[in-house]
Amino acid sequence: MATDTADPPESGDPSEDPLDRSIVDAPFDAALSERYLVYALSTITARSLPDLRDGLKPVHRRLLWAMRLLKLDPANGYKKCARVVGDVIGIYHPHGDQSVYDAMVRLAQPFAMRYPLVDGQGNFGNVDGDNAAAMRYTEARLTHAAMDLMDGLNEGTVDFRPTYNGEEEEPEIFPGLFPNLLANGSSGIAVGMATSIPPHNAAELIDAATHLIENPKAEEAELMEFVQGPDLPTGGLLVDSREIIAEAYRTGKGAFRVRARWEKEDLGRGAWAAVITQIPFQVQKGKLIEAIAALIADRKLPILADVRDESDEDIRIVLEPKNRTIDPDILMDSLFRLTDLETRVSLNLNVLDAERTPRVMSLKEVLKEWLDHQFVVLVRRSEYRLGKIDDRVELLDGYIVAYLNLDRIIAIIRYEDEPKQLMMAEFSLNDRQAEAILNMRLRNLRKLEEMELKQEREDLLKERGELDKLINSKARQKTRLKKDLAGLLKIYGADTDLGHRRTSLEEAAPPREIPLEAMIEKEPITVVMSEKGWIRAMKGHVDEAGLAKLKYKEGDGPAFDFHAQTTDKLLLAATDGRIYTLAADKLPGARGFGEPVRSMVDVEDDAELVGLVKVEEGGRLLLASSAGKGFVAQAEDIVSTTRKGKQVVNVKGGAKLSVVHAIPAGADHIAAIGANRKMLIFELDTLPEMTRGQGIIVQKYKDGGLSDAVAFKLDEGLSWAMGGDTGRTRTETELGDWLGNRGTAGRLPPRGFPQDNRFS
Repeated sequence: MATDTADPPESGDPSEDPLDRSIVDAPFDAALSERYLVYALSTITARSLPDLRDGLKPVHRRLLWAMRLLKLDPANGYKKCARVVGDVIGIYHPHGDQSVYDAMVRLAQPFAMRYPLVDGQGNFGNVDGDNAAAMRYTEARLTHAAMDLMDGLNEGTVDFRPTYNGEEEEPEIFPGLFPNLLANGSSGIAVGMATSIPPHNAAELIDAATHLIENPKAEEAELMEFVQGPDLPTGGLLVDSREIIAEAYRTGKGAFRVRARWEKEDLGRGAWAAVITQIPFQVQKGKLIEAIAALIADRKLPILADVRDESDEDIRIVLEPKNRTIDPDILMDSLFRLTDLETRVSLNLNVLDAERTPRVMSLKEVLKEWLDHQFVVLVRRSEYRLGKIDDRVELLDGYIVAYLNLDRIIAIIRYEDEPKQLMMAEFSLNDRQAEAILNMRLRNLRKLEEMELKQEREDLLKERGELDKLINSKARQKTRLKKDLAGLLKIYGADTDLGHRRTSLEEAAPPREIPLEAMIEKEPITVVMSEKGWIRAMKGHVDEAGLAKLKYKEGDGPAFDFHAQTTDKLLLAATDGRIYTLAADKLPGARGFGEPVRSMVDVEDDAELVGLVKVEEGGRLLLASSAGKGFVAQAEDIVSTTRKGKQVVNVKGGAKLSVVHAIPAGADHIAAIGANRKMLIFELDTLPEMTRGQGIIVQKYKDGGLSDAVAFKLDEGLSWAMGGDTGRTRTETELGDWLGNRGTAGRLPPRGFPQDNRFS
């Protein structure tokens, strides 16, 4: 049995194949660019950048609008935040509830907003960085600042648009006179652009706006007489110069250094503590204290002994110095450099203007366009009021007619089947006037007194005349706006609790690089290193008798010992010409045999330790190799900061660094002796001063090499150890026979010179 089947659709006819309708024949890069551009524009205009006119992003505007419709004004009670968030995401803002709640929480945090727009009840987080409680536990209502920002919404001042589903309406912008954009600031990252606006003082902004109304051509410098800089919710000190601050506002981009506010607290008997009472904006107190504690634990700030958090509603962080002799300014400068007690608050005045176009503006441009918006709002409010006056006057004209003909009006209503039409014809009333008379309650008849009606009409007509003048006169508009701004100053003025400036201006230099010596408690020590490289530091300056009692490992003995301070740096030299730096305060104590110095620096295995000296301020070193070449180096120039040290003396051909000698003050000659037991004395100035290299010939040899060399003062004579355990030295003052030119061979030393050919 044959079965009828439909013919398949013709190939190439997309109208017949539903799958083909979703296929677009277009270059991939063009399609991607088009779609990404749509996404970018949506992010810029509808999510990340605030509108210049009210300083809000859409999510914040919708939150406040939803709270207004819920009648959560400051005079009413609180409602659950979950109720507000539910209305917002269900009617106005179809995004995640957590992101909407996070935005609401920020509007309620007094440490994040200079003038909070939401009055929260419950746990809305804290400056320590703790999160807010869930929205089902917290409650909120609007603040007076939010009401000021929305003032005029019911007076035709702004346009409304349908919500995303078309069921409700929402305002495109808020008309209020409160300067929210700069007063509360904003931050956000869009596609290819970002905004970062710190909070400012509303009273200063109002004063600057008033000045700009009076002087439209005012320069940026004039406005900076009013706007001193950011006024942050957490206070602190703005330490940049006025020139840097002014330049940032002139260009719309820049950054400000903000420091914590602190004071020195006297604890008696010379003891003190530094107490921090305000921290920089957007710094979490808990993490700040953890960072300071880590510095103490890691010994990166030895002059700080302890940090305590004694905060309640007010911040109080107590810093205890290591001892009372430490300079408080040095301690705080170190903390400013190492922690977030000093931060940079960025300024990027990138906002959406009245045409919804993103632009980076200067302070003057922002204030000017905000004022332009306020003039538009003022005119629209006046026009709206004119319409209301006209409507009321129209009704009053009808009521006056009714009063003058009250008996006839009552008769018409009582006996006529179509009273409305008859009244309109008999008394020349329009439909609206007749309807108003018919809808009047009997109890209101007693209010129809001719004098009162005419007085109200007269007052309204007078008001109408003033509004007409206002709408048609720029000068009157400026006067009215200045008057309204002055009224706002009564709430946000500098002399009010809400409006007084919190961030002070105290110009200060950048934090200093504090020298290591300033961070270390200075104490006397005696440094001892053995022949096999075991090093230790004994407390105090130990005499020879005390050093003689020290014990060493079997087969080991003393090599170097000298007095130093814990603030000193030591130079350790190896035979391969590398010189390493040791911090005296990091040396192990004198218990036991100390620790191997090779565990502190990375000395090559085949290199031997040949010298250990202390770095003196302005001190110089005589460095020479066994090949007989050497030079003079400034000790401070060869200090290194890494475990690998510095290659200072270049040794070649099997030579080794053999002389590392600290040149005493006033020395003018060098005595050198070789393995061939020939000694030469020549002037110190004939050796060059270098920071790295082989140097030049010190003494000439036919065989062997340089054994030792010292610098000394010729008129005081040359001394050397007598040898043995006596510890005696010999000083030779008649040295004329050994004086010569650098690089000559020299002659045999005086009788009795040590057989090991060493001066010490």
